[in-house]
Amino acid sequence: MRPSYLLDTGPLVAYLHQREEHHYWAKSTLSTLMRPLLTCESVLSEACFLLEGSPVGVNAVLDLVSRGALEIPFRLTDECDSVARLMRRYATVPMSLADACLVRMAEQISGSVVVTLDGDFAIYRKNGRQVIPTMMPPARR
Repeated sequence: MRPSYLLDTGPLVAYLHQREEHHYWAKSTLSTLMRPLLTCESVLSEACFLLEGSPVGVNAVLDLVSRGALEIPFRLTDECDSVARLMRRYATVPMSLADACLVRMAEQISGSVVVTLDGDFAIYRKNGRQVIPTMMPPARR
C-alpha cells in the first residue's frame, strides 16, 4: 500500500515561492510524491495569507486544487470536537488549527505521512501516543 501524503503550509509555500529557504527541497520532494497530495482548508488559508502579494500568490494555491494536485478530504465541521481536544492538549506548544487538522487527518488516514517544515510534528502524537510519520528537511528534525 502506498502512503498518503498530508501537506502542511510550509512546504506548500516553499514550493510556490522561489525565495523561501526550503524552496529547492520542497520542489524536489513534492515532485516525487504520488498525487494527489492531501491537505485541509486551514493549510490553504495559511498559505494564501503567506503568499499574499507574492508573484505566485493565491492563484497558484487555488490552481493546485483545481488541477487535482491537492485534495481536501477533511471536514472541520465533522471533526471539530477532536480538533479542539488536540488544540487543548498541545496548548503549550502551541498547536495551530492547521496543525490540529493535519494530526487528525493522520489519525484517520492509515499509513499517512505529514510533509512539513514544522518541528512541532516531532512532539505531536496521533491517537494519544503514536509518532506521526513525517517528511521534512534534515535540519528541521
